[in-house]
Amino acid sequence: MNETHIIQALLTFLQREDSSDDDFNQLALEIFAYQFAHNSPYRRFATQRGRTPLTVKNWRNIPAIPINAFKDLTLSCRPTEQITEIFMTSGTTGTVKGRSYHSTLEVWKKSMLLNFRRRFMAGRDRIRMGILFPDTVAMPNSSLATYLDLAMKECGTPDSEVMVGEHGLETSRLFSALEQAEAGGEPYALLGASYSFVPLLDDMQRQKRRFALPAGSRILDTGGFKGQSREMGAEEFYASLSHAFGIPRSHCINMYGMTEISTQFYDAGNECCPPVKSGPHWIRTRVVNPLTGDDVPDGEVGVLAHHDLAHFNSVSALLTEDAGVRVPGGFHLLGRATGADAKGCSLTMEAFLASAQAQS
Repeated sequence: MNETHIIQALLTFLQREDSSDDDFNQLALEIFAYQFAHNSPYRRFATQRGRTPLTVKNWRNIPAIPINAFKDLTLSCRPTEQITEIFMTSGTTGTVKGRSYHSTLEVWKKSMLLNFRRRFMAGRDRIRMGILFPDTVAMPNSSLATYLDLAMKECGTPDSEVMVGEHGLETSRLFSALEQAEAGGEPYALLGASYSFVPLLDDMQRQKRRFALPAGSRILDTGGFKGQSREMGAEEFYASLSHAFGIPRSHCINMYGMTEISTQFYDAGNECCPPVKSGPHWIRTRVVNPLTGDDVPDGEVGVLAHHDLAHFNSVSALLTEDAGVRVPGGFHLLGRATGADAKGCSLTMEAFLASAQAQS
């Protein structure tokens, strides 16, 4: 299949309500063959492991690349001079940032919107939004900025606003919008990086401000704290959000996503922590031993490996550095891998670089 056929097949596949294991497997193998043919670092890695389109018959055996490979190698099926969009990982100042290359955002946007409407909008067509994150003008290479911009344009009301300006969060403008929502009775949604909420919560506590937002209001946070704010445990964080805005924890949704894939995971609220995370039918998650790539038994801690069909221009199979446990309905996200699992991720990365950078 060429790129045009891959894109059309994906757009059709994403529109389905669900997919069988066989249907997922068939498309996964076709995309693997495409990536094997056009992504040379990945082809060398897969070949060294004895995994080729001729030998792999099940998506679980498609080799997953370590997430840090995006910092060291150009992983793109299309030549980079033909790439229209590049998302970069946040990283800290002075660190090498990972790059995710997209020949088109058509599939990425379709994946985001279908999933967002089902998992966050709760049956509403539009809701007034306050975005606690810079826009795409300020951060053109941020997948989160692009995600939030798309959410606001396609699912927000006309009076939705980005509440972050040149000098940071514009608290007075946000408070005015929250007061309007409180008085008018229309649901309101706050969306942003997890760390964006912490200084807001601290400021509200100093000012002794609280809101009682209308029924149906929602919060979406994502990404953890990444050294951008003080750390907060999940229980404290969601209890504080619920108290500050009058939104039940069942309506405080965490989105788990990453620059290196094209699909996001959601929970159904944070009444209990950790909640169950799950994705749509075009992404599958395994919990694996990072050294062997084998699945660990259900209920045991391993490293999350995602297989995202929507991430077609790069590599669909990704080995993260996130620890997790498979549970009914999805998985528990437990944070960064530590101990033996962290060492295993590091060794897997070394093996990937050794093979991917070798001469073909």
